[in-house]
Amino acid sequence: MVAIRLKTREQIEQMRLACRLVRQVLDRIAGLIAPGVKTEQLDREAEKMCLDAGAECLFKGVPGRGGVGPFPAAICASVNEELVHGIPGNRVIREGDIISIDFGVRINGWCGDSAETFIVGEVPQDVRRLVDTTRKVLEMAIDAMQPGKRWSKIAMAMQQYVEQQGFAVVREFVGHGIGQEMWEDPKVPNFLSRELESRDIVLEPGLVLAVEPMVNMGMAAVEYAPDGWTVRTRDRLPSAHFEHVVAVTTTGVEVLTR
Repeated sequence: MVAIRLKTREQIEQMRLACRLVRQVLDRIAGLIAPGVKTEQLDREAEKMCLDAGAECLFKGVPGRGGVGPFPAAICASVNEELVHGIPGNRVIREGDIISIDFGVRINGWCGDSAETFIVGEVPQDVRRLVDTTRKVLEMAIDAMQPGKRWSKIAMAMQQYVEQQGFAVVREFVGHGIGQEMWEDPKVPNFLSRELESRDIVLEPGLVLAVEPMVNMGMAAVEYAPDGWTVRTRDRLPSAHFEHVVAVTTTGVEVLTR
């Protein structure tokens, strides 16, 4: 049974503090990403900013699946064919890469979470179009959100737009509710399915969602890398990922991580 926790105005204001820090960290990382930089350098800066603000790095220590150890870093840094949960380390960012940074914090018991894909220097036109399409489909979803609307209508429009551009929506990973926990009900897919149609989400004031499309250049199929955390495309073609935390209000929506 889905147990959606609606937030009060005061609780949303608490979440805004966490989301503001997430935005500040992502903006800082954006200025650091360049050829020759290691992903572990980005991670160190994110963790420092988080701890200096008196916050908790939301991802660090999350238990792994199937005996895999806990996530060891503050950010997820996923390069090129990696779509999510990439572990920062000695990997050097190169000209022509795209890198998706996902980051979350908890402050005073409330969470914020956001992701963005960054282009490093010059990339092929189809890669740039992949990133632009993923960014655009997130903005389309946010623009379509309003009280009383059913998420299935938005998810269907997201899927149609991505596929019209010749790309594929990832199905194994979806958006989610967020609040005092990083992952709360409901699951928020970026595509239409029978499950969503049977358990549709009606947008109502107080609902706070992390909307996060992940889009692949080639097939939708993904797999885990040997580290047990990093998720990559099965065909090794690039993937892009964007995420915002969005609160539904009586008059529309507010993007808390903008």
